[in-house]
Amino acid sequence: MSIGNSPEDDRPSSEEERPSIGRVLQQARISSGLTVDEVSATTRVRIPIVHAIEQDDFARSGGDVYARGHIRMIAHAVGLDPDPLVAQYDSEHGGRPAPTPAAPLFEAERIRPEPRRPNWTAAMVAAIVAVVGFVGFTFFNGEDDGGKKRQVAEGPAAEEKPQPTKATNTKPADPKPDPSDGAIAAVPKDKVTVTLSVLEDKSWISAKSHNGKLLFDGTLNKGDSRTFQDDDRIDLILGNAGAIELFVNGKKVEDEFKPGQVERLSYTKGDPEAG
Repeated sequence: MSIGNSPEDDRPSSEEERPSIGRVLQQARISSGLTVDEVSATTRVRIPIVHAIEQDDFARSGGDVYARGHIRMIAHAVGLDPDPLVAQYDSEHGGRPAPTPAAPLFEAERIRPEPRRPNWTAAMVAAIVAVVGFVGFTFFNGEDDGGKKRQVAEGPAAEEKPQPTKATNTKPADPKPDPSDGAIAAVPKDKVTVTLSVLEDKSWISAKSHNGKLLFDGTLNKGDSRTFQDDDRIDLILGNAGAIELFVNGKKVEDEFKPGQVERLSYTKGDPEAG
């Protein structure tokens, strides 16, 4: 009987059996009949970065956030579900970062004032005043009616002269302000403010401040909205731009994005103007 490793010890682990992210993306691209140039044109990811990702080199992406975004965009372009690949990337690169909490400015918008309790003392005082006023009015009105009746019994009532009508000057109503004007006035002029809402389907979103701080990285479903604010610039990556309604500094961005289109945008205080 020989002593040695069993055949089971020579079997590759599940991690070794799983193909790398770059190999999966490369095989899917080739199966779809696409070239690297065509993938780059569709996703707007530069050709050297596409080549590097297919070789599992993510250093040229510029960080984990951009690497995840590039993986998602390339996966969509070659017809793959990006979620398993992003999960594989997170497991191989230390996990996903904790989300940044929203700024206190936008938390204040969710606060609702507590309803006031009824002031029963003031209500009782108002009721007493109303009763006293009604009694006084009835009393004096009764005296006036008696005087009028005596006047009718003593002699004919004087003819009532028609009161001259006064011309009323009707002042034209002030025009209602444009809703967009109110939205612009509510936005701080010394900051750049970006608000986006998902109208259809869902979209992956990445937002960063001017100094590279990650404000949000995740998927928003239909009906979800987010607002981001910075002193100088907001950088966005929209995975499904056609599903998003975008407001910059209180004004709606009128660019016609298509469903499934990936957009990399930057906005400053003087926008809206696509970066």
